[in-house]
Amino acid sequence: MRRDLVPAADSARGSAPAALQDVGVVAIGRNEGERLHRCLDSLPPGVRGVVYVDSASTDDSVAQALRRGIDVLELDMSVPFTAARARNAGVRRLRERWPDIRFVQLVDGDCAVVPDWLDAAVRELESNARIAVVCGRRREIEPDASIYNRLADMEWDTPVGVAESCGGDALVRLGAVVEVGGYDERIISGEEPELCARLRGRGWEVRRLDREMTRHDAAISRFGQWWKRARRAGHGYAQVSAVHPALYRREKRSSLRWGLLLPAAALGSAPVTGGAGLLLLAAYPILWARILRHRRARGDAWREAALYAAFCVLAKLPEMAGVATYWWNRSRGVQTPLIEYK
Repeated sequence: MRRDLVPAADSARGSAPAALQDVGVVAIGRNEGERLHRCLDSLPPGVRGVVYVDSASTDDSVAQALRRGIDVLELDMSVPFTAARARNAGVRRLRERWPDIRFVQLVDGDCAVVPDWLDAAVRELESNARIAVVCGRRREIEPDASIYNRLADMEWDTPVGVAESCGGDALVRLGAVVEVGGYDERIISGEEPELCARLRGRGWEVRRLDREMTRHDAAISRFGQWWKRARRAGHGYAQVSAVHPALYRREKRSSLRWGLLLPAAALGSAPVTGGAGLLLLAAYPILWARILRHRRARGDAWREAALYAAFCVLAKLPEMAGVATYWWNRSRGVQTPLIEYK
């Protein structure tokens, strides 16, 4: 069902600064509660238009968006949901209502946009006509709330400059996204790198700026949530690399090597080697030390680097489970439902 913006709402958003008159926003979410309130309230009043795409929320998400004069799309959940599908629907709605929009800020409903981010991102896109995507630093709102939030905050710290891909939050050049056909709606995780791969294949660039972009609320407090998130990542590695073999090749091979082959070899050989085969498991501390050294070289404190390295090693198991899930379901002609961790 679609609930349209009341006619007076465009003027209610105020006079738009020149830099933002060409910008539309697509926010997506489901049952985000207070996180969605922060997200919508963080949007600059000068953007040309905002669409919130809701996927069957049972809280007051839709009402909160409408109360702010925001256009709301409620997805038909009889069709399998993916974030890619939600983003595509939001972009189409923006183009219908505001066909002159040139740039679109995509933001997840659990993220708040940092003040002045859009001004800087628009300037970057205006500076080079071949840049299709601009992203910045996503930070956790409460990185100390749990070790899992801390790990997510470290994960978001990607290299600055020309990049291979972005995450869920980014400012995109609408014409470029339309040119390549938008997001692949079949992909349940990793849809952003897949889109960026097609953009780069057409000669477009992706840029990561050295500035904060959004504040994220991972809200991961339990080991089981972290495990599901890692399994979803593994599924994404397999699904995206099946479409673009060059993407996630290293990650997929690493999951296979450390999440399946090594433990299988160690446990399988133990009975015939008098337990000596278990010495193969000593490779895991070596991997941990390598990741630790890499993170320390990037400037992480020892304690944080050690934590990050430990969970990178542990993640090989759920990532491999995600890879296996994708290939098992694909062999049966079944689409994997969304793997949710919240």
